[in-house]
Amino acid sequence: MGPVQGEDGVLRCPWAGGPGVMRDYHDTEWGDPVGGEAAYLERLTLEAFQSGLSWSTILHKREAFREVFHRFDADAVAAFDEGDVERLMQEPRIVRNRLKIQATLTNARATVALRDDMGLEAFVLGFRPEVAPSPATTEEMVTTSPESVALSKALKKRGFAFVGPTTMYALSEAIGLFDPHLVGCHRRGAATRIRPSSSAGRD
Repeated sequence: MGPVQGEDGVLRCPWAGGPGVMRDYHDTEWGDPVGGEAAYLERLTLEAFQSGLSWSTILHKREAFREVFHRFDADAVAAFDEGDVERLMQEPRIVRNRLKIQATLTNARATVALRDDMGLEAFVLGFRPEVAPSPATTEEMVTTSPESVALSKALKKRGFAFVGPTTMYALSEAIGLFDPHLVGCHRRGAATRIRPSSSAGRD
């Protein structure tokens, strides 16, 4: 399936065809580069929590995630202990999955440790594909790539958790390591801030 035309006459990726939070995310954020450690930790965390769930569920809970994880300040989250895990397990506004909550703490600590090298943002940017995909239909889209496999392995080596190849591919789409929109979608090529490719982080 290619881009679909909404009731407003605009062509979009099929998953964002109707009005609502998914369309808003598609039209204003998905595929746009982000900047800063907290922004990268947030996207990595949300993609991990999304595993096995719908992205719509995560978007509806996003503000609560931001609140309970201190706007994804790595130092603050890295200081959480088991008492905080138990507290979050009682928080109805987020996804109450113990392994994913614990992984968030693990990833915050790994993010802090990564500052001694290049930092999370530069590390992830080092896995931008040299040749970006340009699917015209959903059938041409993939869920992993050599780069997402490599990023997954590299992050695990640095102590990160819940960073499988599929999750890292979704992260790469979300933060604009390449343009994820279908050819013909009105958002294709619309990212306003494209970062240069880097070889940093390939260890």
